[in-house]
Amino acid sequence: MRLLVVFLLVVSFLSPVLSLSIVSDSGHSLPANQTLHPAAQLHKLKRVTAYLTKINKPAVKTIQSPDGDVIDCVLSHLQPAFDHPDLRGQKPLDPPERPKGHNTTNTVGESYQLWAQSGESCPEGTVPIRRTTEKDVLRASSIGRYGRKPRRHVRRDSSGSGHEHAVLFVNGDQYYGAKAGLNVWAPQVTDQYEFSLSQIWVISGSFGNDLNTIEAGWQVSPELYGDNNPRFFTYWTTDAYQATGCYNLLCSGFVQTNNRVAIGAAISPRSFYNGRQFDIGLMVWKDPKHGHWWLQFGSRLLVGYWPAFLFSHLRSHASMVQFGGEIVNSRSSGYHTSTQMGSGHFAEEGFRKASYFRNLQVVDWDNNLLPLSNLHLLADHSNCYDIKQGRNNVWGTYFYYGGPGRNVRCP
Repeated sequence: MRLLVVFLLVVSFLSPVLSLSIVSDSGHSLPANQTLHPAAQLHKLKRVTAYLTKINKPAVKTIQSPDGDVIDCVLSHLQPAFDHPDLRGQKPLDPPERPKGHNTTNTVGESYQLWAQSGESCPEGTVPIRRTTEKDVLRASSIGRYGRKPRRHVRRDSSGSGHEHAVLFVNGDQYYGAKAGLNVWAPQVTDQYEFSLSQIWVISGSFGNDLNTIEAGWQVSPELYGDNNPRFFTYWTTDAYQATGCYNLLCSGFVQTNNRVAIGAAISPRSFYNGRQFDIGLMVWKDPKHGHWWLQFGSRLLVGYWPAFLFSHLRSHASMVQFGGEIVNSRSSGYHTSTQMGSGHFAEEGFRKASYFRNLQVVDWDNNLLPLSNLHLLADHSNCYDIKQGRNNVWGTYFYYGGPGRNVRCP
């Protein structure tokens, strides 16, 4: 980094402008023939360097992933969460009591991550963290927005926001958690600033500026990660995606307790059309003792927790739980995106062809896992992405969802 700064200073004396291709702080991409003044470039680079120094913690071990990621094994008490004033000087909590009715002998099989396939692992007392690079930050609309979902007026039907959904949700009660199994795909994302994800949302507050959410699942996001791999991710916000919260560990908030799962790292294997299917199991629930929201990945891997003090409404309970898919439709070519949701195929194609969520449950006030009641389906652009729900003795409540995006019925 120091050499790069020196190089930029030298070039600034030789040329009136630099031709590095980066994004302006205003959040708008600069045209190909327009560049920032050297002083502005240098200022931006200094800001990126300062951010990387803050977010990338010292590693006791480094692991190179086959997909190009670098995984740093960071001492647990030095992870980004403990930069938060209310957590500084503390250590991660011990595991909580899992919800009653959580059966580990008949749960979704664990899905593995690319970085761990070499056999390397992080030592006890550390957590694996995907290293953030300059390229990662410079792909964002601005440094301040890196690692955050776009600001938007949040509406349940997402009309006009560019965000499109195919989801099942429950409301009308107090919820203390959610659980499901979902298969993992690598949907095509056709624009760098779009994404495709499949996740669980735990929601409280109105759909105005006080919206609280906890989110976990898998996503393909070229802007965030620089590739089209499906990646395990988390998110949280307390103000409808405005100023609080972030993806993964890109701000202080989520406390990781596990040394085997790297949040933001690529999932492998994946599902194949008309071939073998691969699940991940996800469970989010509120610890009755301390009130924090915990995340489980696979059948027994506790990933960590969101401290209760991060939230306003979710400090007590959730008022809505949602499962399903979401994409961004930027209409960058003047028509609907071809970004796929799930497998890229409609729900009616069913098993081995369409994406699914299965064994959907919620957690009640007494830490019991229960089947869903008062459920609703929503596909806000059903000609582009749809959803179809069912129930049986093996999968309990389940649904298929997804679609190809642009097609004859979705211009």
